[in-house]
Amino acid sequence: MLGVILAFPEKRWENYTLPVTGEPVVRLTERRLLMSKRIEDAMTVVRKDKLRTYSLHVSNPLPVSAKSKMEALLRVLPRKSFFLAEGNMPLIMPFLVNYMTGLFYENEPEALIPVRKDGTAEVTHAAYEPDSLEDAINAALAEGYRSLSRITEFLDYEPLSVEELAKRNPKVTLSFFRVKNSFDASFVENSLRDERQI
Repeated sequence: MLGVILAFPEKRWENYTLPVTGEPVVRLTERRLLMSKRIEDAMTVVRKDKLRTYSLHVSNPLPVSAKSKMEALLRVLPRKSFFLAEGNMPLIMPFLVNYMTGLFYENEPEALIPVRKDGTAEVTHAAYEPDSLEDAINAALAEGYRSLSRITEFLDYEPLSVEELAKRNPKVTLSFFRVKNSFDASFVENSLRDERQI
C-alpha cells in the first residue's frame, strides 16, 4: 500500500519542519510510516511554494497549488488504495498501520477510519479507496466544506474504535499525537527515548 503524507499547512501552528530530535517532524513521520511492513512507498503532499524546503527532508515531495488540504489531496489522489497520515504525526505506530491496512484489505470498505468515543474521526490516520474518497471530497466541496474532517459525511466508511484499540495496547493513542509546538516536540523526544529503551 502507498503511504500519503499531508504536509500542507492551513493554519499558523501547522509547521511540518519543526525540529524533533534534530530532524524535521515530517521526516520522522515518513520514516515511521515506512517502517510499516505493508507500506511500500510514501509520497508527501506539500505546497508548491515550499517544494525546495521539503525536498531536503522527505524522499518523495509532491508539490500542489491548492487552498486547502482537501483540495490538495483531490489533486494528487493516487490510483490505488493508500494510507493517509498528517506530516506532524511522528509517533505513528507501524504495528497499528499494519493492523489497519490488513483490516482494510480484508473487509474492503471505502475507507477505514479510527473514530474516538466522542465521534471525532481521525481522517488523517486512515486507509482509503481513492475513487470513493474522490467522490466524497467532491461532494464536500460542492456543499461548501473546506475541512478534510467533513469527508466522513460523504463516505461509507468502516469505523475503528480508538478506545477499543487502546484497551488492547495503550501505545495506540500515541499514533494520533500531532506536534503543534516545541512542548509537543519535547514530548515526542521523550517518548522516542523511552521507546528505544524498551
